[in-house]
Amino acid sequence: MADIIISEEIDGAAIDALGNHYELCRRRQLWNSADELQTELQTARALIVRNQTCVTSSLLSGAPQLEIIARAGVGLDNIDVETASRLGIVVTSTPTANSIAVAELTLGLMFALARHLIPAHTATAQGTWQRQKFTGIELAGRTLGIVGFGRIGRLLAIRARACGMHIAVHDPVLTQTASEIQAHQAEWLPFESLLSAADVISCHVPLTADTHHLFDYEQFVAMRQTGFFINTSRGGVVCETGLAQALQEGRLAGAALDVRETEPPGQGPLEGQENVILTPHIGAFTQAAQQRVVESVARDVQLVLTGQPAAEYVNFDRPRR
Repeated sequence: MADIIISEEIDGAAIDALGNHYELCRRRQLWNSADELQTELQTARALIVRNQTCVTSSLLSGAPQLEIIARAGVGLDNIDVETASRLGIVVTSTPTANSIAVAELTLGLMFALARHLIPAHTATAQGTWQRQKFTGIELAGRTLGIVGFGRIGRLLAIRARACGMHIAVHDPVLTQTASEIQAHQAEWLPFESLLSAADVISCHVPLTADTHHLFDYEQFVAMRQTGFFINTSRGGVVCETGLAQALQEGRLAGAALDVRETEPPGQGPLEGQENVILTPHIGAFTQAAQQRVVESVARDVQLVLTGQPAAEYVNFDRPRR
């Protein structure tokens, strides 16, 4: 049986190097079979996942040798961290590895919405030449509202300010006098005020009980009718039926989603709308970011399995079982 289970598509030289010292089980679709994953975990010491593997309490209860769960990414909503901690299992993530990639994608989606790039390309590729139809807006002088001002939010603010945008922020753990707000020359606003003040709203919060469906129909209709909404955080933060209704009623000019409530999603009311951009959770998928993610994951697994403290731990740095 394998020492290290890799249940999703996670590749790279750093993962290959682990195979020089440990027996690896690398099955890209293993996440899709809880029974098979449970069998593999009976003797495993490490589990490496992205966001599709549901690491449940039941799964962990049947993994008596497991020392570390290494998440290749940031969000932890697919991992029962509380149970892992109770069982003494180290949980790690890669909080800094993909921040630049996500911030850059968000900025790109903002430009794409503002200049109607996707529908303009589609129409032109089909043989039309409709210049007036695709008249867009300039982002310079507009207000970007950032909900969640962590690492990615701050990186986005730097890039948006370079474009001449005003930065407004809502983060419940910050105030106007916070050093993060002052350093980025941003304006802190209450959530409801931010909705009506911003020309573009970009969401960068984790998925928790408090943030689930943070954005629903009520919030979208409170935004400017000419406004754009972007979500590159977690899909469950947005109620997609509420967003679709607001878009269909013309209460919002457009939206871009890199993350969905269900991944992969089926065909729904957002698919096919000309003012909606949908991408398949590619925020972290640049060559440089993925190399950093894989190196970080492999390093922490190697550290823990050799009795050393993990570097990017979420709960504690050494196994307690």
